[in-house]
Amino acid sequence: MTIFPLIFGSLGAPEILLIFLLVLILFGARRIPEIAQGLGKGIREFKKSMSEVKEEIERPAQEIEKSIKEEPKAEVKPESKPDENKNG
Repeated sequence: MTIFPLIFGSLGAPEILLIFLLVLILFGARRIPEIAQGLGKGIREFKKSMSEVKEEIERPAQEIEKSIKEEPKAEVKPESKPDENKNG
């Protein structure tokens, strides 16, 4: 259970509109696209970093699995008994 709905309740259309108007008044119409662009770059960089970390974790695991599958199985040959017919 999250605490956000308990404190703030659910955000409806009027609340979202009010927040948008406050942002518009505080930052102005010219700065909003710049802020959105910076936010988009930040989110993109975060996702890129997350995928790199995930790849760093999965790559060694895949290499281990691959080496286990490709590992040649040792053939067990029965020990050959010396021929009793040969003189030696």
